[in-house]
Amino acid sequence: MQKDSDRSRVFTRRVVLLAGGKTLLVSALAARMYYLQVMEADKYSTLAEENRINLRLLPPPRGPIVDRFGVPLAVNSQNFRAQVIAEHTRDLERTLGTFSRLVPLSSYDHQRVVKEIGRRRSFVAVTVRENLSWEEMALVQVNAPDLPGVTIDEGLTRQYPYGALASHLLGYVAAVSEEEMTGDDPLLELPDFRIGKAGIEKVYDLALRGKSGTSRVEVNAVGRMIRELRRDEGEPGHEVRLTLDMRLQAHATQRLGDNSAAAVVIDVHTGEVLAMASTPAYDPNAFTRGLTNTEWRDLTSNPRAPLRNKAIAGQYAPGSTFKMVVALAALESGVVRPDQTVYCPGHMTLGNHRFHCWRRGGHGHMNVTTAIEQSCDVYFYEISRRVGVDRIAAMAQSMGLGHALGLELPGEATGLIPTKAWKSATLGQPWVQGETLVASIGQGYVLATPLQLAVMTARIANDGIAVTPTLCRQTDVDGRLVPRPAPQFEHVGLSKASLALVKNAMWRVVNGDRGTARGSAIADEGWSMAGKTGTSQVRRISLRERETGVRKNEDLPWEFRDHALFVCYAPSDAPRYAVAVIVEHAGGGSRHAAPIARDIMLETLRLDPSRRRTEEEIAAIREPQVRAQEDTDSVAASLAAMPIEPMN
Repeated sequence: MQKDSDRSRVFTRRVVLLAGGKTLLVSALAARMYYLQVMEADKYSTLAEENRINLRLLPPPRGPIVDRFGVPLAVNSQNFRAQVIAEHTRDLERTLGTFSRLVPLSSYDHQRVVKEIGRRRSFVAVTVRENLSWEEMALVQVNAPDLPGVTIDEGLTRQYPYGALASHLLGYVAAVSEEEMTGDDPLLELPDFRIGKAGIEKVYDLALRGKSGTSRVEVNAVGRMIRELRRDEGEPGHEVRLTLDMRLQAHATQRLGDNSAAAVVIDVHTGEVLAMASTPAYDPNAFTRGLTNTEWRDLTSNPRAPLRNKAIAGQYAPGSTFKMVVALAALESGVVRPDQTVYCPGHMTLGNHRFHCWRRGGHGHMNVTTAIEQSCDVYFYEISRRVGVDRIAAMAQSMGLGHALGLELPGEATGLIPTKAWKSATLGQPWVQGETLVASIGQGYVLATPLQLAVMTARIANDGIAVTPTLCRQTDVDGRLVPRPAPQFEHVGLSKASLALVKNAMWRVVNGDRGTARGSAIADEGWSMAGKTGTSQVRRISLRERETGVRKNEDLPWEFRDHALFVCYAPSDAPRYAVAVIVEHAGGGSRHAAPIARDIMLETLRLDPSRRRTEEEIAAIREPQVRAQEDTDSVAASLAAMPIEPMN
């Protein structure tokens, strides 16, 4: 009996404990349900609503890019894309096979579609092909019964109507890379969104991108859209207006032809870039649709570098186009007078080295004017020895060489203007005087871009106003474009007398009887142009070539031939435009670069309504040119009769 009583007490205790535990659990569950359903009712009601209502981003139309006259250079065009929804087709492989017989579909795209469908929900559309032509789109629509699950979606894609004509300036757009998905802009997460990758498209990407719109849609439990409740289209991207004249850009590009070359045209008073051509170029439309491996390999392996903007990224020895800088440095420092002469026998000896003039027999007695006109090397060897490399470098810097000019394009090179301190810091070697002589003719360490040479020419033409180049008539302020304020340029501090002397010498280069570019004069067209030729070597001339005189540029491999350069401004009596041209590995500047620059300058003047001439004006211009030539010949004759004052 005692045992039964003990067992009964133990059982009763367990029942009580079990009942108490169950009561505690039920109470906790009831409290939790009360908390969730009563205390947190508003919160979970909101969450349920948000789960039912989705907010989707709508990409805004990208802003257009236009030239100075409003001609569209980068626009948005209608884009037909074929999409497939997996749940609407029983046999995906068969559907894709039928599609490929109607519209070309690469094996890569085929595999991509299959892979994306495997990763996404069956009701989500996957793009099969973009940028379908009207005919291809119609073909898909007509054959819709044989293409279950395939639909046509209409959107916008970036298009460049002029193709390669301004590709280095405009750049291109392409899909967002993983590195660019920083999380700052949700637009970058959209699968078909494009951003600027180069050129103006990249520099002004935020302003061109605009602000996204939103679409508020109702979805079911698995995310399928039921209906659209509200739609906000957002804000389109801003229009970017360039200083470019597309007519002149097309002419400059056509004139450069198949050469590996560059040309720049700027306004000498405002610094506005009217044309900037670099050849060969590339078609930015190919980047929009996506390059094939073969296309990319062809672009990157081309020795003439079609992807590089040679006008701002190409760094070249400026050759004799640098001589105006040396002349200004000598005149401003007072180490040479305008009437002082140097005798050129065809070479100059410094220590154990002989420095040659381009003319084997020499030029005879040269002053600063005739030395620039005939491009005498020995004259500049001598005056550079007196001036020194540091004063030459200071003058070059003030004329826009040796540093970036701040043009609104990525990839601008700085060029190089050497000094004694630069060589010591960079190479750990002292400067030697022979290097000054080499630098005086724009060789050795001296490097410049075509844009810098155009700016140098503009600063000479406008009497020393330090204009800087610009390509856009607006400026970006926190993603919004506002008109660019009127430029305020400083003076480089040169005397009018020195500038007048150099400008007269440049006029004689083109219009003088012995000018190196006299074959490119534009007097017959009723204009007057001033300029300077240049030929820069890319290899050292051997002693045998010097002695025999056998050195035909055209007989050398292309990459060993000289670069041809020419800089000019016009009209010479009232300068308005400056042009710089370089033709890689072409030969002499007077033969290969000057004619191109001449034609570009003529087209520039013809396109300027304020510069067009009547027959009476043309006749009035030619007469002073004849008198000016007679006057300069008279001065040259009187200088030649004067006693020679050596500069040793």
